[in-house]
Amino acid sequence: MSEHHTILGGKVHVYRRPNSSSWQCATYLAGKNRRTTTKEDSLSKAKEFAEDWYLQLRGKLRDGNLKSGKPFREAAKLYLREFGIMTQGQRNATYARGKHARTNGHLVPFFGSMVLPEITAGKINEYRIHRLEEAKENRGKPPAHSTMHQEIVTLRQIFKTALRHGWIDYLPYMSAPYRASAKISHRAWFSPEEYKKLYEATRKRAQHPKQPRFRWEAEQLHDYVLFSANTGLRPDEAMRLQFRNVKVVEDEGSGQTILEIEVRGKRGIGFCKSTVGAVRPFERLENRLRPHGGPGRAGSRKNSLESGEWQKPEPTDLLFPKWSRDLFNKILDEEKLRKDRDERPRTAYSLRHTYICLRLLEGADIYQIAKNCRTSVEMIEKYYAAHLKTQLDASAINVMKPRLKNDSAKKKGSAKRGLAE
Repeated sequence: MSEHHTILGGKVHVYRRPNSSSWQCATYLAGKNRRTTTKEDSLSKAKEFAEDWYLQLRGKLRDGNLKSGKPFREAAKLYLREFGIMTQGQRNATYARGKHARTNGHLVPFFGSMVLPEITAGKINEYRIHRLEEAKENRGKPPAHSTMHQEIVTLRQIFKTALRHGWIDYLPYMSAPYRASAKISHRAWFSPEEYKKLYEATRKRAQHPKQPRFRWEAEQLHDYVLFSANTGLRPDEAMRLQFRNVKVVEDEGSGQTILEIEVRGKRGIGFCKSTVGAVRPFERLENRLRPHGGPGRAGSRKNSLESGEWQKPEPTDLLFPKWSRDLFNKILDEEKLRKDRDERPRTAYSLRHTYICLRLLEGADIYQIAKNCRTSVEMIEKYYAAHLKTQLDASAINVMKPRLKNDSAKKKGSAKRGLAE
């Protein structure tokens, strides 16, 4: 049993826990339980400390320096609970795990013991400085701009949760100080010459793999490059695509044979019409035998067709059941295409960016491209069209004001005006 005493008419409690030599003191003030250790072994000295401590708290409360309210830790816990329940089935599992990691790994350790009204714009700026210094000490470099942005977004969502429940009256100012306008740069893509170099390299690897057991992966990668660069699908959309979602059709408007694709991705269900260049890769994917049970399973790399290990894909099978990232990056390194001229790394997403840029270079309507790629005209103008020379109209730029034929015409005009006067 712990020893327990009260002072100041029961407003302050002095107690000592079992197996502890120091006395503790506690009180309830400004809507919050407050406690601290006296660091005293003597009861009389502990009571003197507790009385002084309580009077100091009363003085801070009178001067407005004692903050009261819900602790940040409770708001963060409520936010994670609501987020998990309300976004179930609507948000990617990786995205949800990122919210938990940012909250429990960085935000709660720094803000957890503070009450919500205590967290001001200055405290949020202290958090930014703390993260920059901490990362530099541990990793030798500061966190990426996108990492800090996501942490501040999560912090803002926590405060919005507290605002909805009436725990705070307003959101603190969270914009970073001393920050210049962010430079808008175009996305990494393959120019027409670089794209040709890439698909010729993937075709060569598909025809002559370094090891026969990797032929299937090399053939799939070659068709993935051609398919993505002629449809503009996001990598996650391409990896979700089933054979039953793709149809080969004769387009009435252009008279060409193209693909009509039912796309399922981060924007829900949408539709896409490919270029002619996507048809042949899709037909190869339809006719290519694939390992029974899927790539990576036991026996998936046996090259004996007689064993029954290989079969044609079913309508519900994925076009690309496996993404050969290592092989793709290796080919990029071999062809010196890993980074663009601005040192931005190229990834599978660069094939989508290539599709958009190539369509713009050919003079396609930007609104139709936006609809076909399930994005907005603003995004395309901001990240894709700004750096393409075909978006500049020289006839509209190089406009000259009309001039009079010669100086004599000016003189004749002035003489006539003099006679009229």
